[in-house]
Amino acid sequence: MTNNSYKFMCNRQCEYFPCHKTDNPEEFNCLFCYCPLYALGDKCGGNFTYTETGIKDCSNCMIPHSKGAYDHVISKSKLLMDLAKKDNK
Repeated sequence: MTNNSYKFMCNRQCEYFPCHKTDNPEEFNCLFCYCPLYALGDKCGGNFTYTETGIKDCSNCMIPHSKGAYDHVISKSKLLMDLAKKDNK
């Protein structure tokens, strides 16, 4: 059996836990406290909106806090690498 403990971490001692409303705090994943996909804009795959001033609002998104967060973030790593390329156009 493969140990996937690196894919999930729950920090119940955090003063902000849980930082999003949830019915299942025992399944709340704190691994990506700050979403690494924020910079992808509308390509992140999350449940977000934009404010009137154009700021991305992720307060209704649970993707980085779900049990499948690690796999989702890894699936977007190519997009993140492309975004970070020096001559990105």
